Amino acid sequence: MNHSYEIFGLDESASLEEVEARYKELKAKYNEEKWQDGEAGNNAARMLEKLDAAYADIMDSRREKKQEGSSSAYEEVSAAIRSGDLNRAQQLLDALNERDAEWHYLQSVVFYKKNWMNESKKQLEIAMQMDGGNQKYRTAYEKLKARADYNGQTGGAPNTEPNVSAPDEQMGGNWCSNCASICYTTLCINCLFNLCCNCR
Repeated sequence: MNHSYEIFGLDESASLEEVEARYKELKAKYNEEKWQDGEAGNNAARMLEKLDAAYADIMDSRREKKQEGSSSAYEEVSAAIRSGDLNRAQQLLDALNERDAEWHYLQSVVFYKKNWMNESKKQLEIAMQMDGGNQKYRTAYEKLKARADYNGQTGGAPNTEPNVSAPDEQMGGNWCSNCASICYTTLCINCLFNLCCNCR
């Protein structure tokens, strides 16, 4: 059993609400007792220090476990996206209670794969607001914006590939190859046009 929980008289299965309630209760108790004369007051002061240290330790431990759980869940979401199973990816995202920047990024990718460009853009903007220094989010946003601008100019619908090889290719990874394909088609049309004109 974690020694920090012993100070609270709880075990590790205790809920966060139970830990916080016990912390407030003991803190009030020792705050009152620390004004007593002699060893009783000194002991209460020492217990206050132990109480604060134990509470910080429990909170840190729970935060790390939550992050590990989120990381594992996000890997599962990414795998579902790479395999093209968008329904599974969405179910996994919906099941997560804590929605941090990475959650919004992955939600943006799912929307992108469904050709929901406005919704995808909004989710990416939220991700960047929450973690402005993340280069992955900014790169994805620039790719999405470039594709939206290109489609706006040409009137074409966005083309997506459901199967991706890596997380950083989940958004806009095939834009350059699509552009090259269009250029090649245009070149062929020009060649045919010139050939017809020279046959007069």
